[in-house]
Order: sequence, then structure tokens, then C-alpha cells
Amino acid sequence: AKVQSALLEAMQERQITIGGETFPLSYPFMVIATQNPIEQEGTYPLPEAQVDRFMLKLRIDYPSKEEERTIMKRMTSNNGHAQVQKIIQPEVLLKAQEIINSIYIDNNLEDYILNLVTATRNPATQNLPKLANLIQYGASPRASIFLHRLSKAYAFMQGRGFVVPQDIKSIGFDVLRHRVILTYEAEAENICTDDVLQQIFDTVEVP
Repeated sequence: AKVQSALLEAMQERQITIGGETFPLSYPFMVIATQNPIEQEGTYPLPEAQVDRFMLKLRIDYPSKEEERTIMKRMTSNNGHAQVQKIIQPEVLLKAQEIINSIYIDNNLEDYILNLVTATRNPATQNLPKLANLIQYGASPRASIFLHRLSKAYAFMQGRGFVVPQDIKSIGFDVLRHRVILTYEAEAENICTDDVLQQIFDTVEVP
């Protein structure tokens, strides 16, 4: 619990408190965590409030044969010690973030983001009344914020200075899947969060 509390403070406040003294964290700061969906014995599940602070939740499947071959060779050479090298200076990354913040996103696309998030809270408003019995809790306002930010970042990675609908679609599942909590009814019907999100993205009108 103490570890989770410290992590929560770092992620939300960008600071840590030790012995009553607070220390600001330097920028850029980010947290990457792994989650085992199968074996959870001896671990503590993160509360929704803490999970919500992660921008993305990526689903990683088993590696392909060739990918696993690379992993196998890498981990059986050099005694499995990773050779880590710096690839970018923090100042360059911060400058890239400034550029990303300046990327243009149209009001219609902002409405599209808001409609997607609204569909997780009140599906009927987006012509998805059947989802009401499947969603227990919809996405928080952080979902809108991160969809907005990450769509700009995706556009930047595509070499554009503006956001298009496909940018939002490309990152939408990763931003929303850990923020939408399904009902027991959905679980009983073997419906997963991605199934619900697929219906939302298929139905909400694209500008």
C-alpha cells in the first residue's frame, strides 16, 4: 500500500515525499509498468484511481517465432545482461513535446473525442443503448485529455502538423481499455472491454 501511495503521488503530482520532505521530479518523467493478466498471486491489484493515471494500456500477445528467436538469442548471450545505451538527450525529448503540443486539432475532432468518451458513460446518447447494461463505469475526464494529447503525438510520428480522425482511432483502444469497467453481465457473456470499444468506434459518427 505504501509503495502504491508513493507511485500515485509521483504520477499525479510529479513529486515524491520522503520523511515529510517533498522533492520535485525532473522532466521528462514517465512510468512504465507490466501487468500479468494470468498470475496475480502475491500481487496487489491497482485501484481504479491509480490505473486511470496511466495514459495507455497496451495489450502484448505472445511473440512470433522469429521474435522469440531474437529474445532467446539475446537472453542467452552476454549472460542475459542487457546492453543499454542512451539514444536521446532529455532536452531533445522536451523539445519534441513542445512541438507536439503545438500540433493543430480541429474543433470537430475535439467533439469526436468527447463523443467517444461520452459513449462510455451514457451510451444511449450515441445510439448505443444496448451497451448500458454492459458498462458499469465509463471513462473519466482523463480519457478525453489523453486522447487529445496522444492523437497529437501520433500525428507527429506520422510527420503531420495536424490531427486526422485515423490518429484518434489508432490510439483510442489503448487509451480507453483500462478506463471502462464492465458489468458482471458483460463478463458472464464473455464480452471484453475491446468488444465494447469496437462497437463504440463503429457507431460514433466520424467528422
